[in-house]
Amino acid sequence: MRIALFYQPSPGTVGEYFHSALLETGQAVDHFPLSEADRCGKDYDIYLRIDHGDYSHDLPEHLHPKAFYVVDTHLARSWKKIRRMAPRYDVVFCVQKSASERLPRAHWVPLGCDPKIHGQVESTRKIDLAFVGNDGGVPRKFLLQELRERYPNSFIGSAPHTQMSRIYGESAIGFHYIECTSPLPKDYASMRVFEVLASGTMLLADALAEGTFESLGLRDRKELVVYHSPDELFTLLDNYLKHDAEREQIAHAGQQCAIQQHTYRHRADKIVEILAEAGRTGRVSA
Repeated sequence: MRIALFYQPSPGTVGEYFHSALLETGQAVDHFPLSEADRCGKDYDIYLRIDHGDYSHDLPEHLHPKAFYVVDTHLARSWKKIRRMAPRYDVVFCVQKSASERLPRAHWVPLGCDPKIHGQVESTRKIDLAFVGNDGGVPRKFLLQELRERYPNSFIGSAPHTQMSRIYGESAIGFHYIECTSPLPKDYASMRVFEVLASGTMLLADALAEGTFESLGLRDRKELVVYHSPDELFTLLDNYLKHDAEREQIAHAGQQCAIQQHTYRHRADKIVEILAEAGRTGRVSA
C-alpha cells in the first residue's frame, strides 16, 4: 500500500509515531505537511491525515480515498470542528470510542506507545512521582500544584519526549489526569496512559467512564491503579509509596499489557487491516 501521510512534523507527536510504525509494517509512506497537501499527487492508495489540533487546513476534495485519524475529540472546540470535517473522509479512525460511535464510517483505534522511546530503562525509583507534561487547565493544574507541595521529591513538568522513559523509570509512580471538555463520555485514554505503562512504572490514573480501561485490558489494582477523587488520590499515593512489592507487581503487569497490546505498531497494523478490508469490499474507492 502506498500512503500519503499528512501531519505537522514535530518530535514526539502522534504523526511521528505513526509514520515510523507504518514504515515498520512495510508500507510505502511519504510525508506531507497538511498545509502543503495541494502539491500531493494522485498516485497513492490512501491519503491519511493525522490530527494535530490545527483545523485551519483540510485535504483537498480531489484526493481520494482519504482517511482521518482524529485525536482531540475530548476537547469541546476540536470536537465541533472534527464533527464538521469527518463526513468528508472515506474512513475515520478515532482514539475515543464514544467518538467513533458518533462519526460516519468511523473505527475505534486508540493511542499507544513506542517501546523504542517509552520502553523501560533501569528502574532506580529515586523520586516519588512523575508527570511529564504541562499544567493544563482546571482542575489539573490545581492537582499538580498540590502534588508538588505534598511530594517535593517528584518530577512534574515538561521534558523532551526522549527523556520520558528515564524520568518515569526514576519514579515510583506515574500520574495521569485528562481534561475532557467535549459532551462525549470521559472515555479518552491519552498518550500518557500508554507511555507510563510502557516505562515499567505504576500508573495512577483518574477514573474514566465505566469500562474504558477494561476495554483496553487494564484492570484497577492489576495493571494500573485508578482514583476517583483528590482525597483518594493522595491516600493511594501514600499507600503505594510504602508498599514496593505490590506497586512493582502492578507496574510489571501494566508494562506487559502495553508492550503486548498497545504499541503504535499494533495501531498501524489495525489501520492497514481496516483500509485493506475496506478496499476489498469497495467501501473505500477513488
